[in-house]
Amino acid sequence: MPQTATGRRFLSLYRHLFRHFGPQRWWPARSRFEVIVGAILTQNTAWANVERAIAAMRGARLLNPRGIDAAPQEQLAQLIRSSGYYNMKAKRLKQFTQFLLTRYGGSVQRMCRTELQRLRPELLGISGIGEETADSILLYAGGRPIFVVDAYTRRVLERHGLSAEKTPYGEIQSLFTTHLPANPTLFNEYHALLVAVGKTYCRKTPHCGSCPLRYDLPKGSPLLP
Repeated sequence: MPQTATGRRFLSLYRHLFRHFGPQRWWPARSRFEVIVGAILTQNTAWANVERAIAAMRGARLLNPRGIDAAPQEQLAQLIRSSGYYNMKAKRLKQFTQFLLTRYGGSVQRMCRTELQRLRPELLGISGIGEETADSILLYAGGRPIFVVDAYTRRVLERHGLSAEKTPYGEIQSLFTTHLPANPTLFNEYHALLVAVGKTYCRKTPHCGSCPLRYDLPKGSPLLP
């Protein structure tokens, strides 16, 4: 694809992040179904809490579609208690697995072979699955070239003058998908690196002085020392 000035800037940011943090190797999971479970459980909580919940599900032999579908919701909720909002998340897990079993015979592989333009609306039609969760499933479980936009992505882009506050999700996503090659490996690593820089430097109270992206802050930015 022809490279735009914005594309070159995005690639420069990526290279600086990769040199600083190294490969992130997301999504940490043993199967594509486990990726999906993690994407649902990680809503509004830290990943360490999700890991405990997934370990508990694995120990109870419920880390599979039919196991989740057959388990009483109350039992499932107690297993994932560490992830927070556990009653709501247990309901969402069961709603997703019912969708997977009904529409795709319980096969994540079959689901992921569905064309993107059809599958994304299907996922968004499941109660409790919004754009960020759906795109995490598509990118990390399905290997689709779609960019995940989260709070860290928004914060970095806003502070670097690449997007405005309250820019719609789709517009931010389009910045990446329009100006970068449609490469799921690139999108996977890039999103993970933005999370890393967001957690380490681009916090609510920023630490710009030692941030690997400090060079890209607009001139006159109040964040510069």
